Parts: sequence; C-alpha cells; structure tokens
Amino acid sequence: MLLMRMIYSVKSTSKIHVKLRYAVIAAIAVAAAGYLAMAAYYSKGFNPGTFVNGVYCTGKSVTVINEELQGQYNNDIFVIQDALGRQYEISLSDIGFYIDYTNPLHELQDGQNPFVWAGSLIQPGRETINPEVGFDMLLLEKALENCGIEQANAKEPTVEIRLEQGYVLYNGKQDVFDLQAVRNRVAEMLMQGRYFMDVSDCYANLPYTQDEQDTLVLWEKIEAFQNCGIQYDMGDGKIALTPELTSNFIALDENGNFLLDEDGNPVCSEEGITAFIDALCLEYDTYGSVRDFYSTRGDIITIEGGTYGNKLDREAEIAYLTEAFLEGKQEVHVPAYIQQAAVRGKNDIGDTYVEVDMGTQKLYYYEDGELKLETDIVTGNISRRMGTPSGVFYVYNMQRNRVLRGEGYASPVKYWVPVKGSIGIHDASWRKDFGGEIYKTGGSHGCINVPGSVMGELYDMLEIGVPVVMFY
Repeated sequence: MLLMRMIYSVKSTSKIHVKLRYAVIAAIAVAAAGYLAMAAYYSKGFNPGTFVNGVYCTGKSVTVINEELQGQYNNDIFVIQDALGRQYEISLSDIGFYIDYTNPLHELQDGQNPFVWAGSLIQPGRETINPEVGFDMLLLEKALENCGIEQANAKEPTVEIRLEQGYVLYNGKQDVFDLQAVRNRVAEMLMQGRYFMDVSDCYANLPYTQDEQDTLVLWEKIEAFQNCGIQYDMGDGKIALTPELTSNFIALDENGNFLLDEDGNPVCSEEGITAFIDALCLEYDTYGSVRDFYSTRGDIITIEGGTYGNKLDREAEIAYLTEAFLEGKQEVHVPAYIQQAAVRGKNDIGDTYVEVDMGTQKLYYYEDGELKLETDIVTGNISRRMGTPSGVFYVYNMQRNRVLRGEGYASPVKYWVPVKGSIGIHDASWRKDFGGEIYKTGGSHGCINVPGSVMGELYDMLEIGVPVVMFY
C-alpha cells in the first residue's frame, strides 16, 4: 500500500515539471517573438535613444528628422569681407543654396543593427553627420557680380605717376582683385557650412611691361625729390614742406612731362620755389597790412597802415630754399626778415602793446595780456589839422630829458618815446587837464601827451620794439 502511494507521488511530480518546462519555453518564445517584433520595428527606423546632431530620432521618419536638422541652420546670407574691411552680402536663396540630410540619415539608419536595439536603452547612441550642400554656381557668379565687391576693388591695369596731394604712384598691377579665386573660396566655404569669408589673400600681382618698369624707376626718383625735411618756423606755427607743396618744385616741360637732367633725375623749378615764397610773403607779411583789433572799449577796430609789422626777405628766402631743397637738408628754418616785429606770425601785435584810443582819449598798456596801466591823454589838435595818425606803429627809440622842437615851439620833456617819425608819447608838464575833448581844439602838435605822474611809470615798463596801436 505504501509502495503504491510512492509510485503515484512520483508520477504527479513529473507532470508538474513537464508543465513548468512548457510554461518557461512558452514564455521564452513569447519574449523572443516580442524582441524580434521590436527588431522588425526598429529595422524601419532608428534604434531607441538615437540622437543625430542633437536631434532625438527614435520613432521619427527621415523626412521629419531632416526638417529638424535643417531648422538648426538659420543663416540667410553669406558675408564677404575685403582687404579694407568692407563687407558684402549674398542672399543664400539667390544662389539656390540648400542643405539636405536625407542620404546621410539613410546611411546611418542602414548601418544600425536592429537586433541590438535593447542595448540602446542602456547606452543611447549619439551620432554626428554632415549634410549634403549644394548651390547653383552660375547664380553664385551672378550674385558676386551684383554684390559690389568686384566694383569696389576694381583697378585700372596700369602703372603711372599722378598728381594728387603731391605726386603719387598709382600701381594697378599690385594687389589686383582675383574674382575667380573669390568664387572658388566662397564655394569651398559653402560646402563646409561656413557663412563668412575674408578675401584678403584673394589678390594677385600682375607682371610689368618694360614701360611700367621704367615708370617705377622714375617714381623712386620723384618720391625722393619731393620728400623734403625742411620746416618753416613762422613764429605762430611750423609749415612742413610736404609733397603737396614740393611737387610744385619739380620742373615740367610744355607737355606736362617731368624735366630730367642727363642722369635721369628731376630738375628743380625756380618758378615753383619762387611761387611758394611769394605765397608765404602774402600770408605772413604784416607790414602795412589791414588788421582787426579788439579794443579795450569792446569793439573790433579795423586799422590800416603803420610802420609796424613783419616783412620777409623774399630774395634771401628764394636763395635759401633753392639751395637747401637741392641739398636735401633736414632742418627747422626761421626765415630772414627785412623788418621783424616784436612777434613773428600773423598776429604780430601779440599780448604786450600800447593801445592809444584817440576816440576816448585813453592810453592803455598791456603786458602778457594783463592791463598794467590806464591813463587819460591828449592827442593831436584836429581843428588845426594836426590830428595824431592812426595805424600800428612801434617804439623805435626811448630818451630822457629831451627838448621837442618844431615850428614856433620848444618843449622840454622828461620822457620821450617816439613811435612814428616825430610823433611820440611824452609827458606834458604844461598841461593840467587830460582826456575829454581837449584834443579837438586844444590838442598837441600830433604827439600823445601823458600826465607826468604816469609817464615815468609807463616809460619804465616800455622797451624798444613794443607795438603801439593807435586809432579813433
């Protein structure tokens, strides 16, 4: 009985094992079928966890992924910069430019093994691909012609010496813009997905003809000839003899060609140097000129004539400049003067001067721009036609204890400061009153009468050469 029970128990256990084995086999079969089904699914797309150029691709068609990748590029223009830093733009749509990832995506997809899709769940795949790029070369050539870069960099293919601000060399054979090189470079950049290009190295040098080589040799001599190191010190500034000025010192023949000596060197133009000195005299000679003077009473006075001012020594300067220029001197030159004022330059009165306002019968003395003395005066008697002359004069002598003599008078003075012939500034002990309208009927013989208590002080401040500005 016991034996029968044991046999029954063994049979029951065997049946359970068989069922369990069948269940495991069935589960494995189902799992395998599922895995194979997923493999079949991923064989038509990308494995899970696949990123291409940063775009998640699982479950997406190649068309959708291509559009997303194209969307990463938002460039609408291609920028070209020339050697001078100027920029020119080309619209990418105008040249039929396109970017397409379709074929690279298909190649990537074909290269994936769908049977290892489960591994992508553990370690996602990150891929990088390059797109196919294209454009129409004929449209690119047209766009380059229209953008203006060729016109801006165009050169006349010649070599010649031109007169601009001085003589300059125009060389149309150096650094010639190579449009074909630019076209090739733009195409190369576009294929690389780059949208900016500097074309500084897209310039070429062309060969010279024999005439052009001769022009280059002549230019070296012209350049050396007109480069002058002389500066004229005019007191209120320096005038450098730049090529703009010295180009006029080069002699030309009747046809406008350079005159050359037997060694092929430029010939100096005496007329050009003379014209420069004449222009200098015209600008800086102040002797006898018309001046605008800002008076103490507050208005601008136009004063003509007088004995004060600068006058250049024209002949001496023509001789100097001719010799110095040909010798190639490098120096700062103070010109020679026939007459030199206290201050050289256009404003020759400067900040130290005597102002005689005959309209208000006032005399002022300024030193370095500061008013040092002011006094009433009496000037020439205008009713007797002895009015004191107007103009810009200067102190040309100073004496003490003089007797001033004229027709019918001999007047002793302690201080005598002549400024124009026999006209001067002096004390007048015989006068008690000064200023007002005394000068109209009781004025001097033409001199400027100053109170004795003031004249000594003025005399001590003055020196020979000080300008004296006199006006009504």
